[in-house]
Amino acid sequence: MPEHVESVELRAAVLRLRRTTGLQVVFGGLLGEGRAMRIAELDGAVTPALHGLTISAGSGLGGKCLALSRPCAVTDYPSARHITHEYDGPVAAEGLRSVIAVPVVVRRKVRGVLYGALRDALPIGERVFDAAVAAARDVEQALAVRDEARRLVEPEGAGPSWEEVRQAYGELRELAPKVADPLLRDRLLAVCGRLEKASGTPGPAPGAPRTPLLTPRETDVLAAVASGATNAAAGARLGLRPETVKGYLRSAMRKLGAHTRLEAVVAARRAGALP
Repeated sequence: MPEHVESVELRAAVLRLRRTTGLQVVFGGLLGEGRAMRIAELDGAVTPALHGLTISAGSGLGGKCLALSRPCAVTDYPSARHITHEYDGPVAAEGLRSVIAVPVVVRRKVRGVLYGALRDALPIGERVFDAAVAAARDVEQALAVRDEARRLVEPEGAGPSWEEVRQAYGELRELAPKVADPLLRDRLLAVCGRLEKASGTPGPAPGAPRTPLLTPRETDVLAAVASGATNAAAGARLGLRPETVKGYLRSAMRKLGAHTRLEAVVAARRAGALP
């Protein structure tokens, strides 16, 4: 899966975590092809010192988090005794003191780290700690949905460009409701229909119960979820509140007889409702 696609949810988590907590700086990165992790997403930083920093397993607070696959925190980074200090220079340049690092773990494999920090040596409270863990879990869920949906329903023999077709479909679904011209909007939706048919997904077997028809908004939400978007990210894309996205998703899951987001995506694709 392309790294830039995965980083979308990490970026959303970084922005959301800083906005909803008292953390002054929030940043993070995902492991790349070579299994090295680079700090790629930052919010609240006043220097470029942390951007692009490569984190090695076992080194510094983030490296300890990578190695142990569990949250780690220090109240005063420069004087912390239980971490190594390879990254003291960039940390000092940004003026960070109290730091928490939470792993992003999918199928027992660490895929990245989400950090939150203060410029004062103050304990990070339980509420902020829980928010950081929840933000990391959102990223985990998004990556897991992408991984599983791609593995389970990728048409046999499809080339690597099929995922790009699905991304284009999702973007068209997001764009169509915003188009004021009804004729142009109908043409966009017609293209979406052609992409759905082009997936080659077989229809239901003879005599099988017919899948209930999804509404356009339910399809929009499922298309966003299929790309790995969380409810908040899907809402931002579609101009909906996260609670509204959740309502559409629940309705679609009920119609499809699905109990999880992943099951809903798979069922929708098998029914030909998504490419």
